Amino acid sequence: MNITTTLKDNFKMQLGSFYVEVWGCQMNVYDGGRIKDLLTAAGFAQVNSPKDADIVVLVTCAVRAKAEDKVFNQIASWRHTGDINDDTIIALGGCVGSELAEQILELDKSVNIIFGPRTIHRLPQMIGQFTATGKPVVDVTADAIDKFDYMPESGPVGPSAFVTIMEGCSNKCTYCIVPYTRGEEQSRPVQDILDECVNHISNGVLEIHLLGQNVNSYHGLNPDGTVCNFSSLLYEIAAIPGVERIRFTTSNPMDFTDDIIKAVHDLDVISDSIHVPIQSGSDRILHAMHRRYTAKQYINLVKKLREARPTVHISSDFIVGFPGETDEDFEETMKVVNEVKFDQSFSFVYSIRPGTPAAKLEDPVPKEVKMQRLYRLQNRLEELASEYTQSFLGTTQRCLVEGTSRKDESELKSRSSSGRIVVFKGPLSLVGKMVDVKITSVIAHTLKGELV
Repeated sequence: MNITTTLKDNFKMQLGSFYVEVWGCQMNVYDGGRIKDLLTAAGFAQVNSPKDADIVVLVTCAVRAKAEDKVFNQIASWRHTGDINDDTIIALGGCVGSELAEQILELDKSVNIIFGPRTIHRLPQMIGQFTATGKPVVDVTADAIDKFDYMPESGPVGPSAFVTIMEGCSNKCTYCIVPYTRGEEQSRPVQDILDECVNHISNGVLEIHLLGQNVNSYHGLNPDGTVCNFSSLLYEIAAIPGVERIRFTTSNPMDFTDDIIKAVHDLDVISDSIHVPIQSGSDRILHAMHRRYTAKQYINLVKKLREARPTVHISSDFIVGFPGETDEDFEETMKVVNEVKFDQSFSFVYSIRPGTPAAKLEDPVPKEVKMQRLYRLQNRLEELASEYTQSFLGTTQRCLVEGTSRKDESELKSRSSSGRIVVFKGPLSLVGKMVDVKITSVIAHTLKGELV
């Protein structure tokens, strides 16, 4: 391995190569992208395969046990195939880094560096420390938004860019480990967010995707010291020249206030696709989850959103088999699904997260019953999403062209405001631009069309 290191305040590393792989939510994707910027600025060269890398950086989540298992299985698989070896530096982070910390060294002795969502900015120093000493480095604790002060400007990322507006969560839903891995909620200053958006726009970005565990509770400071709420931030970003579309994830229903709904009505640049997790349709289960809203309140929120934006598509998250969930509780969820008629949504069987309040609850429901419920829910969600997809036939959609289609390089791949993939024939010069496409056919959840 050919790395030279100078461990000073402003040190430089040279001639090392790195590979980054990410699992989990969009915030992990954002962190993975910033790690690439950080290591590149520090003098490392990015490669496209772990086999070519001196350093392999893995960013994964801790929301479900499956995600944790996946990263360790991936390390074992790469070692088996020879893609990594004893000389490869392995850095493992994301929420799983904060959750398990030193325990990771016991689970997989090939891991050399452990970092958390709050400490990605220290990764070059961690690599330098390990290279100099050969001893494992564990660093998972820092102020939530310190990392943003140490990040270089992003380079070109394509026509769409993630921008994290806040870190952590203070809601303490009983099933969720995020407040314990990402910490309490903290919002970035308004100007920092605007500067990052402007930088992306200057690099050809047309779509800004705002990220946070609960973007609706954003409360960052304006330059004059006053507090800016989320709806005001939306107006600020929409006013940036060159911003043609805004998406945001994730929204807690209890904080989706009328001023945010008004922004959805006022700002055409806000996407038609809005993700609002309900988790369950049973008020009893929602209370046990500490979600702090009722099914009726959620339904009323959706009605308001659809009045403000008739073309809106509401997607959601569902947890099936929360401890103690009865048949009656599950039927309440199905009632809400059939009343709201969600678009493309996500659903999972409850996964125990050690250290969360729900992990202590008795759970008498057999796994096979949970899987039957999940199968039924997913089938209904799929039916509803298919109906929405079919409804686009014959319409004209405003689409952001992202690149070429994976299945046919003679076609361009784009994304509509609703979040649907739209493919059509067109010149490569359209990549990175907004175009109008008339939908002529539907294949699964992909729309095919003709350039208008």
